[in-house]
Amino acid sequence: MLETSARLLKLLSLLQSPRDWSGPELAERLGVTTRTVRNDVDRLRNLGYPVHATPGQAGGYKLGAGASLPPLLLDDEEAVAIALSLSTQDSDTAAQALKKLEQVLPSRLRHRLSTLQEYTVGTAEELDPHVATSIANACRARERLRFDYVTFDGGQDRREVEPYRLVHTRGRWYLVAWDVGRNDWRTFRADRVQPRVPNGPRFTPRELPDLEAYLKQGLATAAWRFRATVTVHAPAHEVAAKVPAALTEAIDDATCRMTAGSDTPEMLAVYLGMLGCDFEVGGPPELVHHLGKVADRFRKAINTAGHG
Repeated sequence: MLETSARLLKLLSLLQSPRDWSGPELAERLGVTTRTVRNDVDRLRNLGYPVHATPGQAGGYKLGAGASLPPLLLDDEEAVAIALSLSTQDSDTAAQALKKLEQVLPSRLRHRLSTLQEYTVGTAEELDPHVATSIANACRARERLRFDYVTFDGGQDRREVEPYRLVHTRGRWYLVAWDVGRNDWRTFRADRVQPRVPNGPRFTPRELPDLEAYLKQGLATAAWRFRATVTVHAPAHEVAAKVPAALTEAIDDATCRMTAGSDTPEMLAVYLGMLGCDFEVGGPPELVHHLGKVADRFRKAINTAGHG
């Protein structure tokens, strides 16, 4: 829903320019198919926007003139989430759509958006707006955040942290925070966080670690369901370039140790497949079993091709 609404805002921004847009042109600018463009045009028409279509090679879509345009119907959470999504996209169309949206946002929502933009790092994949806002507000107020947390094995835990940043990497949002109970930096998956109220006391900010390096190490050694340490017969810098999500340590000039974690053995196998060189893996058993199945599947494919 949020992705569609953000795209409709960008489509409106394009259609308001004094020219006709062909379906393929709009599809390229929005990064979608021409069928999606047709569906979005129908959505705008159903909302009351007069989108005219001119047939022929020189024709296209254009927003009609003369009528006052109805608003897109968004609640507060949707408006803030869409604005955050637009603000992290690198395109002129997204910037124009964001500017028009910000002009009609009430001051309370502009303040929330400003807080989210200041304390989030990365592209804005969809995240529960209530969770994102609660975390960002605690970061700005420098207040301890208390929350219930779903652990990797499905258990429940309660944590109290000094929150610093929301960071998007490897397809997920993560909270980087100082864990008061563990007396150390920790990374939490934001989709597993359920904030509790009220927040804890204010805290004096600590020096934030280098986020890129910390997240790389933290996510490679975090409490994933599965973690593999693999000896790779290639220099550490080459392995790090091929599998940036893993942690690599040089053994010698031609060999390194790679540590990677995931919730599935299939993803670990994908990392190994990206290496393009020899390696040895001793576990976990689920990974060894999966690699055996993949190897058998490939052998069967090769034998079948040989008899074709």
